[in-house]
Amino acid sequence: MATKEYTANDFRNGNAVKWCAGCGDHAIFNSVLKALPEVAERLDIPRENFAFISGIGCSSRFVYYMNTYGFHTIHGRSAAIATGLKTARPDLSVWVCSGDGDSLAIGGNHFIHACRRNIDLNLILFNNEIYGLTKGQYSPTSKLGKVTKTSPFGTIEEPFSPAVLAIGAKASFVARTIDMELDLTKEMLVEGACHKGMSVTEALVNCVIFNNKTHADYAESKAIREERTIRLRHGEKMLFGANKEKGLVLDGLHLKVVTVGEDGYTLDDVLTHDAHSEDTALHTMLASMRYPEFPVAVGVIRDVARPTYDSEVTRQIEEQQTVKPNMKADDLFFGGETWKVE
Repeated sequence: MATKEYTANDFRNGNAVKWCAGCGDHAIFNSVLKALPEVAERLDIPRENFAFISGIGCSSRFVYYMNTYGFHTIHGRSAAIATGLKTARPDLSVWVCSGDGDSLAIGGNHFIHACRRNIDLNLILFNNEIYGLTKGQYSPTSKLGKVTKTSPFGTIEEPFSPAVLAIGAKASFVARTIDMELDLTKEMLVEGACHKGMSVTEALVNCVIFNNKTHADYAESKAIREERTIRLRHGEKMLFGANKEKGLVLDGLHLKVVTVGEDGYTLDDVLTHDAHSEDTALHTMLASMRYPEFPVAVGVIRDVARPTYDSEVTRQIEEQQTVKPNMKADDLFFGGETWKVE
């Protein structure tokens, strides 16, 4: 039976949204609300088959504003709880809302193993490069030298790149978006939700209170974004700039920014994005690009197909039910090695 036609309001429960005025989380929330009706239509699933799981942090308040099933878990454990839910209920569309501190510090182990296992989850990683809920301590993504309440002389730690970490951990779908790019965010979330496997969408969001303008160099205005970010599309040339006059080429084993028509470079020299490549080398280089040397990559960086953990568990269970259809609990308890203690 076809799913009913939903609107964004069907997925909002009416609770007052209590993020700070100007917080980038508001924009991501609105993009999610716009994405879910399309996801429901494309996957042909009802609203009651959506579940949102969160950990601890500003972004983890997300579940309180959704008209879906939800679970506000403990610090860093959202991916682990979501893994259990998806494995037990593979029919659900399971979403994880987590911050850079929640997923990459205390929750780092759960994050990388969810990626490695390729659980069919949709993880939105809100990256504001700070601990916001606990009032401004540096996080695993804070820039080197960042002065915060816990690094009064500047951080001495190299930051994580969430997208690079996800690719390294074998996530099969990795994308990046910017809070102010609502249409881009919606598109990334829909594509990630329709992808079979672990989808990680890094959302660059602004914390107006404790880390204001952390992404401003390349994200503050549309004009700046055109010049300092590159929108990746599978099968299209890697071009950027207001007039798409700049592009990416390979210079030996490294990426290089060139201007088409200058220094002998033509459009044919510019790389074509292959999000479906099994090789992670170029995807990692794209995810690693940082302004001002390079444009910051947004859009789908990696999108490859491989078996999901939850589908493989279901397959194994069905196979064993066919082989041994009448097994009881005692058969399992006493089916292996046993010892009798005198």
